[in-house]
Amino acid sequence: MNTTGYYTRYRAKTLIVAAAVSLMLAACAAAPLKSAGAADARAKLTVLQSDPNLANRAPLAIQEAEAAVVAAEAPQTDEQQAVHLAYLADRKVEIARARAETQFAEDQRAKLGEQRERLRLDARTREADIAKSDVTTARAEAQVARTDADAARILAAQQAEELQRQIDELQARPTDRGLVLTLGDVLFRTGMSDLNAGATNSLDKLASFLNHYPDRSAVIEGHTDSVGSDDYNLGLSERRADSVKSYLIGHGISSTRLTAAGKGESQPLASNDSATGRQQNRRVEVIIDNPPLAAR
Repeated sequence: MNTTGYYTRYRAKTLIVAAAVSLMLAACAAAPLKSAGAADARAKLTVLQSDPNLANRAPLAIQEAEAAVVAAEAPQTDEQQAVHLAYLADRKVEIARARAETQFAEDQRAKLGEQRERLRLDARTREADIAKSDVTTARAEAQVARTDADAARILAAQQAEELQRQIDELQARPTDRGLVLTLGDVLFRTGMSDLNAGATNSLDKLASFLNHYPDRSAVIEGHTDSVGSDDYNLGLSERRADSVKSYLIGHGISSTRLTAAGKGESQPLASNDSATGRQQNRRVEVIIDNPPLAAR
């Protein structure tokens, strides 16, 4: 076997493989590159071109930005060159946006200036009419103020009159504690706390009054004569006050506005030595508080 020939052929093959590998590595190293910054620049430019306020404000700068983005999007064999082109494209887009925004602001300022000038011209045209109408306006305002004051006085008088009418109808008397309505013993049978049927006319008027004035609350106090023990009379007076409270609640008055209490025989109006005096002492008093100061 010729070892010299074999060795020569083996060496040639090795050199060919090495050359092929070198060519492949060189081809890989020279593969075109495209910077990710080019895509960012394109996205910014697309937003700018889609803005109706800016797209036509700086056409030359936007055209230059478009050219720079196209250049950055072209594949490059040099990575540094690709990054540089992407940077230039981004800067061109930023410059185009800045110029478009500046032009937009100037256009807006000019538009506002034109509007102000028109307003000044209109104002000068109206000055004479305004001067003439000032006196008329002042008179009209004074008349409106007088009318409002008169209406307020009339309304207050009507409200006061209506309040007095209802007070008179209730037969209540004003006191420092409020309006005091005294309901005689006709509401109840002797020794009972259930309301007599057909004897609630005064309670109906009271319910109507409280519904008409929802800012007022009431204290319901039951009173008895001296017949019977103190404990019995106290309990009876409490039950009678509760009956009146329940009646009012049933006629639309909120329970939060009502307080019921029994006083027994402790606060007589007259002497219990006579039938007439005992009859006066058997009563239910409803004290309707005065309205808050702000509502007067």
